[in-house]
Amino acid sequence: MINRVILTGRLTDDPQFRYTPSGVAVVTFTLAVTRPFANQNGVREADFIRCIAWRKQAENIANYLKKGSMVGVDGRLETGSYERNGRRTYYTQVVVDTATFLEPRNASNSGEKQKGNSDTSGQDKNASRRAREAFMKPPEEQGWFDDPFADNGEPIEINDDDLPF
Repeated sequence: MINRVILTGRLTDDPQFRYTPSGVAVVTFTLAVTRPFANQNGVREADFIRCIAWRKQAENIANYLKKGSMVGVDGRLETGSYERNGRRTYYTQVVVDTATFLEPRNASNSGEKQKGNSDTSGQDKNASRRAREAFMKPPEEQGWFDDPFADNGEPIEINDDDLPF
């Protein structure tokens, strides 16, 4: 049987991190996932999905994500129930196997300065810009595009017996 869930969304609140009595790290959070269609009023609604992660994955989520962070999760669907005050409650949640942080760590800091003694953001921006510009150049301008048949102008004659297919 296949039980696989892949979601992308934003945290609705800061992750709730704790340790179990046996010392295992666990984090819970709710992910707002926008539906791919609009309702009758033209508004795209969201589903709010409860997620839980364990051990190192839980520690990473607690340390690096906060309310509003965009994250992709890959895991499995789990259902269960518990009884409280004589009333049975059923739940569904995603048990996260992997979480992918989909934006830079400081993207949702609303202009807060990064921790550290020196401001290297100007250098980082320039290095990032240069790398982006180099990557965006056409292959022939990057120097690795070497077409031996370019500008020849003559048709290529190949015997069908020489082709491997």
